[in-house]
Amino acid sequence: MASTETRSLSSLIRTHAAQRPDAIAITFGDRNISWAQHYDRAVRVGAALTRSGVRSQDHVAFIDKNGVEFFEYTFGCGLVNAINVSVNWRLAPAEMRYTINDAHAKVLIVGPDFYTAVEQIESELTTVTTIVAIGDHPRWESFEDWIRADQDTPADPMITSDVNDICLQLYTSGTTGLPKGVMLSNSNLFTLLEKVAVSWGFGPDETNLVCMPLFHIGGCGWAIAGMFNGCRSVVVREFVPNLVLDTLIAEGVTTALFVPAMLAFLSMVPGAADRTYPFKNIAYGAAPITDETLLAAMRTFKCSFRQVYGMTETTGAITQLDAVDHDPDGPRAYLLRSAGRPFPWVELRVVDMEKDGDVDCAPGEVGELWTRSPQNMLGYWANLAETEKTITPDGWLKTGDAGYLDAEGFLFLTDRVKDMIVSGGENVYPAEVENALAAHPAVAEVGVIGVPSDRWGETVKAIVVKRPGHEVSAPELIAFSKQHLAGYKCPTSVDFIDVLPRNPSGKILKKDLREPFWAGRSRRVN
Repeated sequence: MASTETRSLSSLIRTHAAQRPDAIAITFGDRNISWAQHYDRAVRVGAALTRSGVRSQDHVAFIDKNGVEFFEYTFGCGLVNAINVSVNWRLAPAEMRYTINDAHAKVLIVGPDFYTAVEQIESELTTVTTIVAIGDHPRWESFEDWIRADQDTPADPMITSDVNDICLQLYTSGTTGLPKGVMLSNSNLFTLLEKVAVSWGFGPDETNLVCMPLFHIGGCGWAIAGMFNGCRSVVVREFVPNLVLDTLIAEGVTTALFVPAMLAFLSMVPGAADRTYPFKNIAYGAAPITDETLLAAMRTFKCSFRQVYGMTETTGAITQLDAVDHDPDGPRAYLLRSAGRPFPWVELRVVDMEKDGDVDCAPGEVGELWTRSPQNMLGYWANLAETEKTITPDGWLKTGDAGYLDAEGFLFLTDRVKDMIVSGGENVYPAEVENALAAHPAVAEVGVIGVPSDRWGETVKAIVVKRPGHEVSAPELIAFSKQHLAGYKCPTSVDFIDVLPRNPSGKILKKDLREPFWAGRSRRVN
């Protein structure tokens, strides 16, 4: 996309609306929205935000599943240089409250599925002055009324944003259990957007499926990258495997991003491999993949596959295993276990974990992966201490992932330096789960680990020491956790033990807890 304007979300929508007004930007169900229509709605959102007191670089929060309103909100924020804070709708109400308050959001837009959750925390939202309902709510102004308060079409505010202004603030859990706001600038985002058209099969004649949750960098980042490069975006509200397969064919989808669990579910739909799909390219990432899942997906969809690896803090993908390297029957089939090589503008190091970055590991030697590129986040919102722990003074970001680079520069991930669990593409930090379970009166101590799952990659297991004189069952503890945590963070199994293994300083030895479940596997991520 050519533009003389600043690299920003506002320039993206302005340029497409001017150059391709009648082209379809978004398909959602039976709705087809042109770039001119989409721009008009985004301008109205921008005007409504301004009327609600939002100024440049203020935060605006959004809670809903995938839909057209997310993009109207996102580009409306871009037009007035506000910051998009998309809240994970899978969170428990208390977790939503923390995120919204931490971001100092002035406006909160909420979909009908989450009215009840927001009503529970409404009185505790310290900075929100306006709540807008997508749909009808007895007290909150409706989204449609909010953006149409001006009878005439409002003028584009023509606010110019700087390349270093924040456009997205996505929240990721921390090892302490408290979410951290990852500040992503226009420059962070557009570094990737400007360079991946060929790699990801994007272009004005392509149709891009958007089915990942849009609060996730893999959802919003992938969608915006497709839009930047002129794709028609087919937006799916929720991932229902058989309906997604029907949509792929009906809408002529040519490119998509899936997490491995999605590929597994799609391939397991009866008759899936017998159908003909329009796919040219599939990217997959956000969690490790098993050989069985990948091969089944390749047999089902019969197109080019690319694996991508990255994280929220790197604005998404920083490495890619190209389609040519997906050759399960060739002499380099071992590369299917690789996360690929870094993009040309990305630097990688694998550092000796005992030497704090002073020594790089030799090829094939496992260490912690560090990365440096224009995609590295600005830092964590209002959290200098965690920012300084994560980004070195000379710009290297510590990923917390362990792995090695081979002699050709292919990255192989083996474990996580931190104890994070990746279940179905979602990050779960054991400390957060442990804190929740420790509140149960029968729990004396608890250690939480990830254990292998063919369906989800990993699932959460709690290993509990009971308090003397107390009894509790595994189902009771799982039910208790669901009162305090999002569903994907809750244990799917609980074991009981007399004593947790600890090192001399008292830290629980998670490696020892994990060992029986991962024994015999070459990688300690699934």
